This record gives sequence, structure tokens and C-alpha cells, in this order.
Amino acid sequence: MTLKKPLKESLLNRWSILLLVASIQAANYYFYDAISPLKRTLETEFGFTSSDFGLFVSFYSIPNTFFLMAVLGGIILDRLGIRLTGSLFIGMMAVGGIITAYGSSQTYSNGGPFYGLMSSFLTAYSPELKMMLLGRFFFGLGAETSIVVISKIIVKWFKGKELALALGTKIGIARLGSFAAFNFSPYLKETASHWSMAVWFAALLLGIAFLGFLFYSFFDRKLDSQLAETTQATQKTRFSLIDFKKLMTNPSFIYVTLLCVTFYSAVFPFQSFSADFFLNKFSLSQQASGRIASYLSLGTMAFTPLFGFVVDKYGRSATLMMCGSLLLILIHLTFAFTMINPVIPMIFLGVAFSLVPAAMWPSVAKIVDEKRIGTAFGAMYSIQNLGLWAFPLMIGIVLDKSNPSITPEVIATGNYAYDYTWALLMLAGLGILGLIFSVLLKREDLKSGYGLELPSNVQKAS
Repeated sequence: MTLKKPLKESLLNRWSILLLVASIQAANYYFYDAISPLKRTLETEFGFTSSDFGLFVSFYSIPNTFFLMAVLGGIILDRLGIRLTGSLFIGMMAVGGIITAYGSSQTYSNGGPFYGLMSSFLTAYSPELKMMLLGRFFFGLGAETSIVVISKIIVKWFKGKELALALGTKIGIARLGSFAAFNFSPYLKETASHWSMAVWFAALLLGIAFLGFLFYSFFDRKLDSQLAETTQATQKTRFSLIDFKKLMTNPSFIYVTLLCVTFYSAVFPFQSFSADFFLNKFSLSQQASGRIASYLSLGTMAFTPLFGFVVDKYGRSATLMMCGSLLLILIHLTFAFTMINPVIPMIFLGVAFSLVPAAMWPSVAKIVDEKRIGTAFGAMYSIQNLGLWAFPLMIGIVLDKSNPSITPEVIATGNYAYDYTWALLMLAGLGILGLIFSVLLKREDLKSGYGLELPSNVQKAS
């Protein structure tokens, strides 16, 4: 009997699947960034301070930092599989989007359901902030594990083929969501009947993403069936504390995880505040600031697939991570101490934000066995979320403390400008730590023999 080739052996099939699941992650990124260019609106409409905004951004990471949901999600993924795990967490992500949008709406602000409840406790915070925090919590609860699921899907369809290019392309397409959010969200704020329509649109995209994953599930089921026919059997592996201990004591995995948390903590929180930074330092409008902030995502869309191709063909993953970390330091110092046209450093920040992820995520697939890749990605995302929780809070606090003259009364006038220098110096310090960890990773690779400097199709030493 002649067996059909698995679906993933077709170039067209696997790249079509990549486009589908990357679009799901793009919707995730769109929602994450849709409110960032509206910081000034939240201040004037709901009385948010910079600390409040930092709290809102950081709330995304609470379930993954303190409840280790990305780790648990990775374990669930390795145990229960892609389809069930993805449906659960992408669905949760969509629910969080709806709650957040409701918290920003006129219906809620005019005394809609749960407004009275949210007004009855922690009265120092507005009812709108508390409802939006609840939505952000549920969004984060689902969003990080959804990225773990999508990463495992890419490994499943591309391992042994053009894996680094696929992961880089996935990141590039996902960043299209951020690019669109920074440009389209301020536009909707200005043109829609109410500014909250910008948030509702983002929530709608999450609903469409959930339907898109259900569509993907049909292909995933068929691929599993084909793989079962061409191998002895498919077995779901049980979670083992011994395996987890081995993972968390692997020096290469430790260094790549520490690089992940320091590097992403120096980029994502900055991105969330970047539109407001440009508005304050360069006296730009919300739309112009959002457009410049989007150039970070534009750079990653162009360069991440390119660097993924380089990693596939030539390797040098550890070296590329070092270069990206160094570039990150220089960019934050440029923002802090110069008045250079912000478009230029934002494009270079996009290059740095392409170098490190394009090299880092394929490296994990070399360090960790595929059967534990969900647990490994989950552990990395949870530790990464520690930084994504802490540093938006810290940026907000640093802004309020280093700008004591900007009081609620001044905010009410709309005539004020934050000085971001100290916040940027803090982020540059994270870049320095990332550079140190990338150097340690390269040194460790020489001893461990995982082959991080080798092309993607070259296996680690036995």
C-alpha cells in the first residue's frame, strides 16, 4: 500500500498554514498595542496617570508571572495537544478583549452593568480602569499560551526544513498587527462615533482569530492522522518533573531565557509608551506619534524573515543575538540624549528586534527536544512576562516621580510634557544585561555542542 505524504511535505501547505496561524498572532499583537497610542486619551477621559497606564500594560503579564500560566499552558499543550489547548486559550484571549472594550465604552461609563460594583472598592482607581484591568488580565491569560501554541505549530510543520525562516516570517507577520494598531487605532479614535470603537475593533479581530484557529484545527487533525499512519504510533508524553528540572538546570536554556526576559523587557514596555514618548518629546499629534511608533513593527516585518533566512543558511545565532543586544543599548541612549529624527532610531530598533528573536527561537528548538518544546516555550514566556509585568509599572512610576510638576490638575489642562530620560536609561541597562547573557550563551554553546552557530538543518552534537 502506498501511503500519502504528510501535508507538511508540501511547500504550499506548510506556508499556507504559517500564514493562517501567524495572522492569529497578529490579531493578538494588534489588541496588545491598540491602546498604547491612546494614553493621552485615557488620561483626559478617565483621569489615568502614567502609573495607571503602566499598571494597565503590566496587568497582561500577571497571570503568566504569578500563576505561571504560560508554563502550565506549555505543559497542557504537551499533554493535551494543539487543538484543545489552542481553542481554550485563544478563546480566553477573545473574552478578555471583549471585557476590555466594554470597560472603555460609553455604555459602561454611563452606569452599565457592573459599573456600580467596580465603583464600590479601591476607589482610588476609576471604575473604567478596574474593568479594563479585568479584561487585560483575561487577555493575558490566553494570549501568552496562544503564542506558545502557535510556536509549537510552526515547529511541527517546519522542523528539519526552513524552520528559522518560518519562525522569522511568523514574527514578521505578527508584527503587522502592531504596525496596524499604532496607525489605525488613533485614526479610529478621531473618526469613529466614540473613541472606544478603536478598542472594540481590536476585540473583533480577536474573535476572528478564534474562528481562524478552529479552521486550522481541521488541518492539524488530518496531519496527526497522516503522521500516525507513517510511524509506529503517536503518543502524548506525560509531564515529568525530572524533565522539567533538567530543562531549568540546562545552562544554555538558562542563558537564552535570561536574554529573552531582559531583551523583551527593554522593547515591549518601551513600545507601549513609545507613542506617548514621541508626543511628549517631539510635540507630535497622537496620529503622528502612533505612526512613528509603528516603524518598530515595520522594521521587524521586513528584517525578521531576512535574518531567519540567514540563520537557516549560515547559522551564527549566538552572534546575531549579541549584535541585537548591543544595538538595543545604543538606540535607547540615542532616544535619551539626542533630538535626532525619531524615525531613524525606531527603524534601527526594528532591526535589533529582528536580530534577536530570529536567532533566539530557532535556538530553543536545538537546545530542547521537540516533545518538550511546549514546556520550554511556556517556561520562557512566563519568565519573560516577569519583565513585561515589572517594567511597564516601573516606567510609569519613574515618569511620575521624575516629573513631579505634572499633577492631576495639570493633566486636566492637557498642557504638559513628560521627560522620559530616566526611564530610557533604565531600559538601556536591560540591554546591557542582555548583551552579557548573549555572550555567556555563545561561550556555553562551545562547551555544550548544541550548534547554535551552525545552520538550522545541522543537528546538535550527539
